[in-house]
Amino acid sequence: MNQILKTADFESAHRFRGPIDAQALDSLFREARTHNAFLAEPVPHHLLEEAVELAKMAPTAANTSPLRVVFVETPEAKARLEPALAEGNREKTMAAPVTAIVGYDMAFYDKLPKLFPHTDARAWFVGNDAFIEATATQSGTLQAAYFILALRAVGLDAGPMGGFDRAAVDAEFFAGTTVRSNFLINIGYGDEEKLFPRNPRLDFDEIAQFA
Repeated sequence: MNQILKTADFESAHRFRGPIDAQALDSLFREARTHNAFLAEPVPHHLLEEAVELAKMAPTAANTSPLRVVFVETPEAKARLEPALAEGNREKTMAAPVTAIVGYDMAFYDKLPKLFPHTDARAWFVGNDAFIEATATQSGTLQAAYFILALRAVGLDAGPMGGFDRAAVDAEFFAGTTVRSNFLINIGYGDEEKLFPRNPRLDFDEIAQFA
């Protein structure tokens, strides 16, 4: 009885809410797909803003938060992006309502006085290029993964991809900044009729073990 009470007290004190429901798990993981084709429906800006607001809550090293995003949606911006795309990615990207250029800021440490105010975390990074690069790529990619889940959570579909000239994209969209591109995400309302069958995934014991 005492153990039950202790467990209940712990759960209450730590805001334990239990697992999210099956529908949410399906939307985020089990039934979510990488889309290559989208319906010709505009994507409201407020949904993209909401997804960013969710993704910024992802854990990052020392709260560095290096994720940076450019939403490419106008014909003029798409024309700037198209030459940098691999041939197999051009048609679907030009047809997508929005393409997010997901990047990371190599000067993320300049915002640490705001993001990590209780100590001089900026000093950990200044002049340490290898540490900067490792932190920016690792934490930026972690935030980007959360961003994909956030897009799904607000009701959008995503088609993340590589297959582009990063240097060309950086020159076109991030010139004069410290931001580097990581990957692209086509965003919209996916065309379910154009999905390919889902490929297999590894089993638990092929991925994980207990030690």
